[in-house]
Amino acid sequence: MEETPLADRHAQAPEPVASGDAVNKGLWSLMKEALHGTEQDLTQLPLGRAIFLLAVPMVLEMCMESVFAVVDVAFVGRLGAEAVATVGLTEGILTIIYAAGMGLSIGATAMVARRIGEKDSERAARTAVQAIGLGVIISTVLAVAGIIFARPMMAALGGSPWVLEHGVGYTRVMMGGVVSILLLFLINAIFRGAGDAAIAMRVLMLANGLNIVLAPCLIFGWGPFPEMGVVGAAWATTLGRSAGVVYQLYRLMRSNGRLQVRREHVSLEPATMLAMLRLSGAGMVQALVTTSSWVVLVRIVSSFGSTALAGYTIAIRITMFALMPAWGLGNAAATLLGQSMGAGDPDRGAKAVWLAGKYNLMVLGSIGVAFFIFAHPLLGAFTTDPAVVDTGATALRIFSLSFLSCAYGMVITSAFNGAGDTRTPTLIDLGCLWALELPLAWVLAHPVGLGVVGAYWAVPAAFAVMSVVGIVLFRRGRWKTRVV
Repeated sequence: MEETPLADRHAQAPEPVASGDAVNKGLWSLMKEALHGTEQDLTQLPLGRAIFLLAVPMVLEMCMESVFAVVDVAFVGRLGAEAVATVGLTEGILTIIYAAGMGLSIGATAMVARRIGEKDSERAARTAVQAIGLGVIISTVLAVAGIIFARPMMAALGGSPWVLEHGVGYTRVMMGGVVSILLLFLINAIFRGAGDAAIAMRVLMLANGLNIVLAPCLIFGWGPFPEMGVVGAAWATTLGRSAGVVYQLYRLMRSNGRLQVRREHVSLEPATMLAMLRLSGAGMVQALVTTSSWVVLVRIVSSFGSTALAGYTIAIRITMFALMPAWGLGNAAATLLGQSMGAGDPDRGAKAVWLAGKYNLMVLGSIGVAFFIFAHPLLGAFTTDPAVVDTGATALRIFSLSFLSCAYGMVITSAFNGAGDTRTPTLIDLGCLWALELPLAWVLAHPVGLGVVGAYWAVPAAFAVMSVVGIVLFRRGRWKTRVV
């Protein structure tokens, strides 16, 4: 075969600018498809493209979920350390609700994703209805209990006299809105399992938009609104989330999504509900172990005073916001793994998990470096109290050291759940958080004498162990035998 002359080859080569334009146009087109919502079969797309189409809206959705907490702290921080401590302690109580929501969400995502992978949209719709029914029942019980026992729970978590006098109203309003919290988690999990991640993203954008507008109005009494202080933040959050739930139900009943709930689907199916409870039960324990570990850590931190607690509260909110991209990529991996198993191709799902972990490593590594360098300015954006800024910046720097180990660990945990294996990550969390992190936090803080900083150091230690164990167990592949 005659070789093409070098000059001719240069002449035939595409212009670099044109090639760059083509790449940019392709990326922009892909981004628009991800934000609008793709109609393509995710089990047939190239893995990189499928992860991108799911991860972009899922990352934005997770960021929007965390914005609720960040907005509350940003505005409430202007009311002082005691008001911020009120929000932090209430978040500790809400961990039970978050655990229930995340547990049910794990079961709903796994079951809906498996049905979608099997191309059984009817069973997927019926599964969604059972999940919503369970969510309403559980959240109603939790709401009533939370309203009644708000004060003793705040006292048990170490609330100061000011918090018990002025902050309990915030707690009661947040607990009264538990139905909206749980359904927001749950229905978005249904959308994610179906592959309609863009709808879940838009739900959170609507809910957060209302919260951002209402929070300063109700906290500070802007315009015609009454000045409600810290309680106003609770009302803004609850109203925003409730509007999001209304939009979710509207989208479920529309005919242009991957999953449509019609009137004939709305009936209780005990067998499906029991199957979901069995699957979600371990998921609830898993979520409760994870979230309650933060509650106990709050209790350890609160023993060092409101300043330490306020700094920790702001730092952990910023940290959780930063981890949202990791959860988004994890959710994308879980959806692809669940749908791939439904389609009879678990190996494809496993490849998606490792690729999502690689992307996550790059994202979280970059965020961790930024947090370490700019910790003080970040804390200063939420409070003007120098002592709170100092202790919060220390916490943020230490937490950021766990980001690299979190990268694969968070994706793999989500992948186990997406495969329907909720038991393995639950046992990992029990061992690493309750058996390692919490005892280590107390020992470093008190007997060793490092104070509140010692409690902070237990976090990166626990996450490093958790990630290593998760990787080893995922490689064994026992999750491939799970039946959902």
